[in-house]
Amino acid sequence: MNATQEKLKVQLEQALVAAFGADFAGVDPILVSASNPKFGDYQANVALSLSKKLGKQPRAIAGAIVEKLDVSEICEPPEIAGPGFINLKLKTAYLEAQLNEIQADHRLGVPAAKTPKREIVDFSSPNIAKEMHVGHLRSTIIGDSIARILEFQGHDVLRLNHVGDWGTQFGMLIAYLREVYPDALTTANALDIGDLVSFYRKAKQRFDTDAAFQETARQEVVRLQAGAEDTLHAWKLLCEQSRQEFQVIYELLDIKLTERGESFYNPLLPKVVEDLEKSGLLVENQGAKCVFLEGFTNREGEPLPLIVQKSDGGYNYATTDLASLRYRIQQDQAKRIVYVTDAGQGNHFAQFFQVARKAGWIPDDVELVHVPFGLVLGEDGKKFKTRSGDTVRLRDLLDEAVSRAHADLKARLQEEERQETEEFINEVARVVGISAVKYADLSQNRTSNYIFSYDKMLDFKGNTAPYMLYAYARIQGISRKGDINFKELGNNAVLLEHETELALAKYLLQLDEVISNVEQDLLPNRLCEYLYELSKKFNQFYDRNQGVQVLEAEEPQRTSRLILCDLTARTLKLGLELLGIEVLERM
Repeated sequence: MNATQEKLKVQLEQALVAAFGADFAGVDPILVSASNPKFGDYQANVALSLSKKLGKQPRAIAGAIVEKLDVSEICEPPEIAGPGFINLKLKTAYLEAQLNEIQADHRLGVPAAKTPKREIVDFSSPNIAKEMHVGHLRSTIIGDSIARILEFQGHDVLRLNHVGDWGTQFGMLIAYLREVYPDALTTANALDIGDLVSFYRKAKQRFDTDAAFQETARQEVVRLQAGAEDTLHAWKLLCEQSRQEFQVIYELLDIKLTERGESFYNPLLPKVVEDLEKSGLLVENQGAKCVFLEGFTNREGEPLPLIVQKSDGGYNYATTDLASLRYRIQQDQAKRIVYVTDAGQGNHFAQFFQVARKAGWIPDDVELVHVPFGLVLGEDGKKFKTRSGDTVRLRDLLDEAVSRAHADLKARLQEEERQETEEFINEVARVVGISAVKYADLSQNRTSNYIFSYDKMLDFKGNTAPYMLYAYARIQGISRKGDINFKELGNNAVLLEHETELALAKYLLQLDEVISNVEQDLLPNRLCEYLYELSKKFNQFYDRNQGVQVLEAEEPQRTSRLILCDLTARTLKLGLELLGIEVLERM
């Protein structure tokens, strides 16, 4: 709820008490944005919900509320419509005052959280010895945007990269490399990441078909867990090599993370099992130690257990996730822990959350949130793959986006007969290409699958990054054309006269509500929708035929409209930064 809506809600609550007595304190006035601008800006629907309780017609109830309602500083006189809706229209003078107030505010009127919290966002989380692929795209981009928004709101955010850097796969890979490429286990960067991935696949094939090799691999895991010097050295080399490759992707995407892999929690796993045993939750089932869960059954309808220690004494993902959860609560002191993973892991999170709650490990003031997302699909509607059927490498996907943006820009420059330096072309192509991929993902409701299309995401029309970037650059172009320094506009007053100015002003003042909503529901697409609508409102305001003159206008309208341009640009820039997207001063 934005500041204006909050003020109106308080006034309506007071009017309810004044009209009907103290019993109505705390009754929700059901204040919503008006569905049609011609009815005003807000609509209170509480009269309809009170009809039965008060034994009166809704219009009579609405009239009694309006009689006691004082919103004269904010709104025109309230109007009652239909069966009993209370319509509220914001005063132009109030809108002007609000805009004048946020001009000097670097946060554009968005208040920081009243009670900042320690929050953890667990995202990206690739596996060591494997390349990042299209499957890591959504977690990385969505997680980063969520972290940025929480940080902007003033929360103390720990961005964690829970990489897969432990377990059977390392015994398997090390055992295989000892045979075929021992230098990779003693010398840094002896293999490039592509070769390492190829060896991993061959090791997996061997592991699945060769019982003797399986035993050798398991012995390497035992040596790794025991800290054998040569195995540990080999493991560290493999991790560092993967880490370097991940960092290339993170720098391309401007992602900052603190790595804390599965290996970090390895010493804590026995205590997890021990404490679950003490709590009486552990049950031995076919040699494995399990916790049986409520609401989860197998195909036969029997209760489904969560295994925390396998029959051979080994641990699994659930054990590690329980250990990491305890550490994040006890050591990191997190009050909200956000896990950004694909929707297919929903059951896993529901299960280990349930175990942790049953064990009493989650204090009442700690919130656990699984942020699920859908799949990235190809234009055929199936999982996004290369033509050969392989998983798309994330590096290739990003390079292709930049390459296409580069070609598009070259064609546009040729068409416009415009000369630019190669440095300018490369920079614009990089920003547009990477931004297009990010925005195409973030603009979707994360719970849905979406079709990956370079053509759509690089289009300058519609809800795309190029459209947003162009809207921002267009405003900077006004500054250049008029030789205007927006920062020097000072404390001049905003004057709202034209209907497009009013529409733009009202939308600019909704930023705080949008960011507050995303902070709560963790749906970045809400911010994308807001920025897209804001860009459209600005284009209508600046439209030569239906909008207003800006540079050509007389004072004081000229300065007022320039301030509106600047506030729009600053709002777009802030919003895009919270999505992890750079802006361009010109394109």
